[in-house]
Amino acid sequence: MNDPHLQAQVLVEALPYMQRFQGCTMVIKYGGNAMTEDRLKEQFAHDVTLMKQVGMNPVIVHGGGPQIGAMLARLGVPTRFVDGMRVTDAATMEVVEMVLGGLVNKEIVHGINRAGGRAVGLTGKDGRLLRARRLQRPGPAGAGMDLGQVGEVAAVDPRIIATLDQADFIPVVAPIGVGDGGESYNINADLVAGALAATLGAEKLILMTNVAGVLDGQGRLRSRLDAAEVAALIADGSISGGMLPKIRCCLDAVAGGVRAAHIIDGRVPHALLLEVFTDAGVGTLIRDGDV
Repeated sequence: MNDPHLQAQVLVEALPYMQRFQGCTMVIKYGGNAMTEDRLKEQFAHDVTLMKQVGMNPVIVHGGGPQIGAMLARLGVPTRFVDGMRVTDAATMEVVEMVLGGLVNKEIVHGINRAGGRAVGLTGKDGRLLRARRLQRPGPAGAGMDLGQVGEVAAVDPRIIATLDQADFIPVVAPIGVGDGGESYNINADLVAGALAATLGAEKLILMTNVAGVLDGQGRLRSRLDAAEVAALIADGSISGGMLPKIRCCLDAVAGGVRAAHIIDGRVPHALLLEVFTDAGVGTLIRDGDV
């Protein structure tokens, strides 16, 4: 980028996207390598700050599974997974709140503020942003599986997000919800991001991952998909495993009114800017109808 002509070309290509998305809400699920590698963390903070600076309203939802696991190990708290979900008893929930709502959330906030943005950290308990209920999972012979304080989103109250957006702050949300009795729930960050995007009427839901995007049976990246094409890829086994819940989250979001959902490769430098401001993008775009 030492060539000023190339720099000008990049700005010209980005201009229509800046104009089109001004004032629009972009909900970004932040996780994977982009959240653990120092260089990528710094680039993410600059990307989000730039998005806010040109008139967009980014809302960040972050995970923190590896950080929770490391802290549980340090404290000698045993941990167990069922179908990829951490069984969350009272002792584990205390650590989840400490790590997600404290250490991880404040590190992200500090990074964005250091990049020139104005970020505010929240959990779903703040302003009762995320009302939650206990997640019910079917077990053997139809018996329910007790995952403890693992929850799902029951309702979203977006007023605190709207207040922060209007005051030019960037909300950074840890995926912890609150039950009717004030109890805390550990909720999957993808599901929180999808529910927030639908409630906020977001222009885009962006899930940052450690893969290039959605691949077909031949291992080729599918840059654009509609719901029917997604269904075909699920049916033939091309979409499976950990990609399935992300895809379903995207489909639910676009069915709920989000204009487009994206699964992007967070290992790519400045992945957010490339997806939002360029013609090519760096992942898979999913829409409910024609793409």
